[in-house]
Amino acid sequence: QVQLIESGGGLVQPGGSLRLSCAASGRAFSNYAMAWFRQAPGKEREFVATIMRSAGDYADSVKGRFTISRDNAKNTAYLQMNSLKPEDTALYYCAARYGIATSRRQDYNYWGQGTQVTVSS
Repeated sequence: QVQLIESGGGLVQPGGSLRLSCAASGRAFSNYAMAWFRQAPGKEREFVATIMRSAGDYADSVKGRFTISRDNAKNTAYLQMNSLKPEDTALYYCAARYGIATSRRQDYNYWGQGTQVTVSS
């Protein structure tokens, strides 16, 4: 069983930056693919980024602005978000699955409660 706790959300102006963290409990963290999804009001939950080893995979909407990383010694995944736009406003969820990284929501077994990111002037 894996429990995930997100942190780092908040209110930021357009063009600003935030770093989200996802702390995972449980063993063998390095064997789990980690991902970030987001859900804006009235919209479906959508893929943002995922990582298994060191290279991340990104949604086109965030490519070049967001960076996903992980620290296996700390059982923590991160999402560095730069050049934020109002359309990035959403509840951001951390997710984990045992095995390879995918961008499909239904592939992930474990989810955090979410952290709110609001981009507004």
